[in-house]
Amino acid sequence: MAQILLIEDDDKIGAYLQKGLRQEGHTVDWEQDGQAGLGRLLAGGHDVAIVDMMLPGLPGREVISKTRARQIRIPILVLSAKSDVSDRVAGLYAGADDYLTKPFSFVEVVARIEALLRRADDSPTAVTELHYKELHLNLLSRRARRGERQIDLQPKEFALLEYFMRSPERVLTKTMILERVWEYNFDPQTNVVDVLVCRLRAKIDRDEPTKLLHTVRGVGYVLREE
Repeated sequence: MAQILLIEDDDKIGAYLQKGLRQEGHTVDWEQDGQAGLGRLLAGGHDVAIVDMMLPGLPGREVISKTRARQIRIPILVLSAKSDVSDRVAGLYAGADDYLTKPFSFVEVVARIEALLRRADDSPTAVTELHYKELHLNLLSRRARRGERQIDLQPKEFALLEYFMRSPERVLTKTMILERVWEYNFDPQTNVVDVLVCRLRAKIDRDEPTKLLHTVRGVGYVLREE
């Protein structure tokens, strides 16, 4: 299962890709604005990105070039209505790893993503650790620490912290957490999320002057420094 960032402003295409990729077992974060998408790319935490070329806020080509300028090596697949050779070359020169024109076949999108992921797995720069402020999460050893303090996590606590650290400063609703951590639809009225967040907060914020895990009343939870 991969963490995919989709940057696409077309409602129908975005919803179609998000639904289909989730059914394939991936987690999909969807942004519809180029500037917002760039922010998510710079924050890190995703395994692959799908970027449209014609975006509001910031064109896709600039999103990609600014990402590469920060030495972020996430695999990027371009989806674009522009099919001219010059457009494809421009996208690749900006730093994209692959280019697919619209209209496209969903099975080909999946195949291209899997190829990019295989290539990334063979790369020494593949992401193995997530960082936010003084929080560190090693995805290989499955160890967590805050500063020098080691944090022992149960499997669900680890999965929840990973989700927060892949989406820092973004409010996550109970439904989003249920679908991500439990990987199927739960009754959103259940209190299992509250219990799990409470346990995780006790472990990462215990005896710390700066709290990182916060409740946004009536909405959900967020990992941020306040």
